[in-house]
Amino acid sequence: MSRRTPRLPSWLPVDPYIMALIGTVVLAALLPASGTAADVAGGASTGAVAFLFFLYGARLSTAEAVEGLKHWRLHLTVLACTFVAFPLLGLASRGLVPYVLTPQLQSGLLFLCLVPSTIQSSIAFTSIARGNVPAAICAGSFSSIAGIFVTPLLAAAFLGNSGGGFSADALLKIGVQLLLPFVAGQLLRRWIGGFLTRHKKILGLVDRGSILLVVYTAFSEGMVAGIWHQVTPARLGALLAVEAVLLATMLAVSWYGAKRLGFGREDRIAIQFAGSKKSLASGLPMASVLFGAQASLAVLPLMLFHQMQLMVCAVIAKRRARDPLEDASGSAASRETAPVG
Repeated sequence: MSRRTPRLPSWLPVDPYIMALIGTVVLAALLPASGTAADVAGGASTGAVAFLFFLYGARLSTAEAVEGLKHWRLHLTVLACTFVAFPLLGLASRGLVPYVLTPQLQSGLLFLCLVPSTIQSSIAFTSIARGNVPAAICAGSFSSIAGIFVTPLLAAAFLGNSGGGFSADALLKIGVQLLLPFVAGQLLRRWIGGFLTRHKKILGLVDRGSILLVVYTAFSEGMVAGIWHQVTPARLGALLAVEAVLLATMLAVSWYGAKRLGFGREDRIAIQFAGSKKSLASGLPMASVLFGAQASLAVLPLMLFHQMQLMVCAVIAKRRARDPLEDASGSAASRETAPVG
């Protein structure tokens, strides 16, 4: 008699990459990088992100990059999600004090709503879901550059901090770590573009590997700083529940709002992933300037939201990757691929 191998229900979001994300968080909790190891992990994370942009620059044709820049409606939609919808929800969370959130946690939650969108994970998930990667690159980059100026101004207005939060060094860092590798990839595309196109699995490994490295580095920093011991378990659970609602709301607003505005499927994917995320890499240095000694507690909501968005969006990206098979024929496909803007 043959034995049937038991299988989990197909509706369960069980995926090797999700397990890898969870394992990375557990590893950082048990063995956080500190001292020299933290410097090495931080340098490796920065290098991985730069290499990711180099590969995307080498894979994408110049025509595709220019076409991405032309999607001004898409970029305005992402900016509206990041710097209008998110802050409004953050301001609404003041009604949760003091019954659900402490004033400090609510300030951190509001700060989370003011930081720019993340770049590398938005691009990676857009690529996995077969969305508009050039538009995701441009939208994420525009959001990060705008955040250098907009986030401190919004923080000064809503958090009562009148200090500055942007500098030429921050802008230079974005240029060196993100834009310069992308331009270098574009310049070298004629020699290595064909090789990378034939080996798409290389990009997939870099996408996933870079996110895992960022997760480990960020979570290690939180463990070393000891910010997890500054709130009670009950408050932490309440914060997680509020952030889950916040993320679900922005995922729905960015997806269905973009659909209502007439964007095609690939553009909606880019809008959803770029418009529903927040950047830990940008938020941490900004918080150190805006909050000073209280920065560790202020970024706790951002760190938790960062881990949550990665895990949830990984599931969504994997499921969205199967959608093109359903849209490959008929009038629906022609509508999805029609240019917008």
